[in-house]
Amino acid sequence: MSSSTAAAEGRTQEGQNAVGEVVKIWIKRARRGPMDAVEQATLIAGEGIDGDANRGRTWRQVTLIEDELWQQVAEELGPQVNPVQRRANLLIRGITLQNTRHRILALGETARLEIRGETRPCNLMEETLSGLQAALDPDWRGGAYARVLSGGVLRLGDAVRWEG
Repeated sequence: MSSSTAAAEGRTQEGQNAVGEVVKIWIKRARRGPMDAVEQATLIAGEGIDGDANRGRTWRQVTLIEDELWQQVAEELGPQVNPVQRRANLLIRGITLQNTRHRILALGETARLEIRGETRPCNLMEETLSGLQAALDPDWRGGAYARVLSGGVLRLGDAVRWEG
């Protein structure tokens, strides 16, 4: 078992009722376009993030990565790596995403996401930074994708927690 797998399992077992937080929010205005950092975003049930190029997709409406796993990637690849290079919508801290398919994640006051699966790193990661695709490959380091069950305004610092 890799150290990141052990760390993720430890966080999962210790943190079943943990409350995490939203650290960063990004909106992609165009496919393959830049990721714009924002302080808040509106999640729309069944659609995704208002203004995001992926809005309206059936299952992959929002993508998330864990700050703790991102820090491991940064330790491996060096200071030039930035979480915006992963091209996810949300960077969260204090919540483990690994092996959470079909679980419901509550964010802020009203938003709820159903985790649909692991986001597998693609060749765009390698184009962004040499070694990034391989570094994101193990243990759900590339994050998760979700669909929006109930919407609402999401802000930096909002609480993130598992339902049930």
